[in-house]
Amino acid sequence: MPLVKMQFRPGVNKDQTNYSNEGGWFECNKIRFRSGYPQKLGGWLKYSFSTLVGACREMWNYVTSFNENFLVLGTNIKTYIEVGGTLYDITPLRETTPAGAVTFSAVTIAPFSSVITVTDTGHGASLGDYVTFSGAASLGGNIVAAVLNQEYIITSIISVNQYTIQAKNTSGAVVTSNASDTGSGGAAVVAAYQLSIGNAGGTYGYGWGTGTWSRGTWSSGSTSPINLSQRDWIITNFDNDIFLNLRNGGKGPIYYWPRGTITDPSTALATRAVLLSTVSGASDVPTDVGQIVVSQNDKHLLGFGCTPYGGGSYDPLLIRWANQDNPENWTPTVTNSAGFLRVSRGSYIVQAIPTRQEILVITDSSVYSLQFLGTADVFSLQELSDNISIVSARAASSVNNVTYWMGLDKFYAYAGRVETLPCTLRNHVFNNINYDQLSQIISGTNEGFHEVWWFYPTATSNFLNAYVIYNYMEKIWYYGTIERTSWIDSALRQYPQATAAIRMSCSISGTTLTVNSISNPSLSVGSVIYGDTLQAGTYITAFGTGTGGTGTYTISQSYSLPSVTLFSNAVIFNHEQGVNDDVNPMEAYITSSDYDIQDGDQFMLTRRLIPDVDFTSSTISAPSLDMTIYPRSYPGGAINTNPTITQSVIQTAITQYTNQVFIRTRARQLAIKVGSSDFGVQWQLGSPRVDARADGRR
Repeated sequence: MPLVKMQFRPGVNKDQTNYSNEGGWFECNKIRFRSGYPQKLGGWLKYSFSTLVGACREMWNYVTSFNENFLVLGTNIKTYIEVGGTLYDITPLRETTPAGAVTFSAVTIAPFSSVITVTDTGHGASLGDYVTFSGAASLGGNIVAAVLNQEYIITSIISVNQYTIQAKNTSGAVVTSNASDTGSGGAAVVAAYQLSIGNAGGTYGYGWGTGTWSRGTWSSGSTSPINLSQRDWIITNFDNDIFLNLRNGGKGPIYYWPRGTITDPSTALATRAVLLSTVSGASDVPTDVGQIVVSQNDKHLLGFGCTPYGGGSYDPLLIRWANQDNPENWTPTVTNSAGFLRVSRGSYIVQAIPTRQEILVITDSSVYSLQFLGTADVFSLQELSDNISIVSARAASSVNNVTYWMGLDKFYAYAGRVETLPCTLRNHVFNNINYDQLSQIISGTNEGFHEVWWFYPTATSNFLNAYVIYNYMEKIWYYGTIERTSWIDSALRQYPQATAAIRMSCSISGTTLTVNSISNPSLSVGSVIYGDTLQAGTYITAFGTGTGGTGTYTISQSYSLPSVTLFSNAVIFNHEQGVNDDVNPMEAYITSSDYDIQDGDQFMLTRRLIPDVDFTSSTISAPSLDMTIYPRSYPGGAINTNPTITQSVIQTAITQYTNQVFIRTRARQLAIKVGSSDFGVQWQLGSPRVDARADGRR
């Protein structure tokens, strides 16, 4: 029989039927194409064993003039600087009380309790907020000064003047009061309240806690639909210093973290970011900003979507900028370069993204180019295109002087002019996407493989669980499933980095959390647990049978949930490191479209298969993959798995030493699937051959 070389077009096409895409690939997961041939994606490893509190939506990397490689991260709860694998909490403070304004009260009659009531008139705190106490004295018994003088999560709100915390030691273990804890903490107690926590994702409805204070009971459901927007950050650096734009519902204030001039960064890393408007010399800083960008060539800090100069309501189309090399001064004068412009088309600015010679400004319907002039006008604004869309504030990425972004129903590219990007996965993506969670969607580059990635939530998911990749070198698409919340590919780091929330399938009975499966075994005492069914401020207080992975844990709130998917702290991963899913094997596969001979006019008798697979970079001594043949007679015909007939599925293991595999199948058309699910396996598929011939019409 003649040998037939199985060569397929690179890229995956699901916008045509399986049969009409003959000669192409139809399905895949965790693969990419290199020089036209499919191979398994590179793996990922946990970068640091420290976890981030909350869902991380923003990562920013830069190197200071002191040669410090800072990775800045923003979650819905905290902001951090990571350097050398250590996380430093720089979350801004909402309020710091005067000494003596706060008192404590413990239970002094059996049964004793770990619950401490905190009294602070007009505290302004919300359930789940973080507060750090200092200056407290022992209450007289088990609740000693070291127990009180640390960071706490507020576990319940009693009134506008009181809330509760759960006493713990410095290791996080619960501490119970006794009869001697009759003190109040002394007259020197100071409470430092961090910014109130935000939502990990958008929520719409009448849910728990959407009621306002003074309407019904505390934390009651609302009587009309409430739209709770996602909390996130836009982060950038201006020279050595960090600027952070807090966004609740797409807008918020600007915060500032100064690196300082001392060579040792420890002092700066022990301080928190502050409002830019409170910095010495600050003038007319916008109250709310939709997104900040630093124009690095001309040293301007810009705000896209701003409160107007002189005050007034937030204008989502207004662009303002501070004086050159003076990011705290936003007052326009004849002697400085501060100023403003307004975009004329659209409802609001969705994303501004710096490119080599301009800043691309994308509204919900138009694209503009903002360019530095160096004249009295400072910047000019030119419309490039209208009747476009963009799904989120992180949906665009620039690489090789081209900007790519994801719209509401298509992809776009800008390289001097705006064009629709041809996509062979358009139906696959946009017919299976959760349009209520578009604000979560992120984009990023993987320049080592000439890729632009988009992570998005599928129709039945409230979190990012799928990705689609455009390979701009080969102009092809492929897709798969990975859960990530932020991504950065920085030339200053060895690997692309991403964050992912810890996802758990679990149940809760009372205060016992039972974890049945977990995406990453990194739970610890103090880990915050969140999900649509939980109150804010729920966290792990003690290990049971679990020690980070599956098992039981004690949590701070009581529930009755027989089966639920919940999330916990975020983990940072290095991508393209190793070949596995961290400590687990990675399942990867690709399936071809059906192919035939003579347009299926005759049956095809296939007798043997000669594989062509490269296992270079595998980390085990005997790597293998599975190769499966799917025969059928008609495009709509079912695939038969009965091994006793010649039109059944044939699956065989292929190793680096497999010369040929004898098979026997007879059908009008065949498809091939190649995949692996073992630890330590890496592979690239070449051009396998089959021994096939025409075998009659019936």
